[in-house]
Amino acid sequence: MKAGLFICDHVAPQYQNQFGDYPSMFAKLFPDFDWVLYEVCNNQFPKNLNECDLYMATGSKHAVYDDFEWIKQLKHIIVELYQQQKPFVGVCFGHQLIGEALGGKVQKSSKGWCVGVHDFQITATKDWMKPASPKINLLMMCQDQIVELPPNATVLAKSALCPIAMLTVGNCMLGIQAHPEFSKAYNRQLMEDRIELMGEAVVHKGIESLDKVVHAEVIQAWVERFVLRD
Repeated sequence: MKAGLFICDHVAPQYQNQFGDYPSMFAKLFPDFDWVLYEVCNNQFPKNLNECDLYMATGSKHAVYDDFEWIKQLKHIIVELYQQQKPFVGVCFGHQLIGEALGGKVQKSSKGWCVGVHDFQITATKDWMKPASPKINLLMMCQDQIVELPPNATVLAKSALCPIAMLTVGNCMLGIQAHPEFSKAYNRQLMEDRIELMGEAVVHKGIESLDKVVHAEVIQAWVERFVLRD
């Protein structure tokens, strides 16, 4: 199955030797997909959405409400995917794209940064969410959040600092505010390098949380069932 990856940013060059870039992270998490890469942050878009069976979008240092032409074009593509009922999975920035493009609202959270391992409480269960679990732990690295839902959205999970941590819109759009593709080591590196930006207390708590187990394999199974179902 061909999976198109909308690359919305790159891992900083000084980290790539150790941690890889977004394409390698997604390929490691979903090794069974035949990946097609679209560097949308450099204006590389599919000529036809039928080039792939499904699409995903990475995180980004940018905000979905930033005034860049490539972000505007990407929002139009999200709308087209929704209209065509083609599966799309957005991670972090990609999750927020779903909200912003389809009629919701994204802004910086009043609760501040979400970093480290967070507990996601499952608030709605779909048939593709197997193995079933009442909660999962996932790595986060974000400041922006969806604060108003688009029409036809269902919240699937929330955390203490993120009321809309996972959602679906209709039957084809899945958003995950977390970073299941990240390793703990990469998440920690980002926190340690952003102490001045995030504050010592946030980073200290985030690093402490890395002792918790992360359930990336559950998200892997859920996403694969979501995009492969009839």
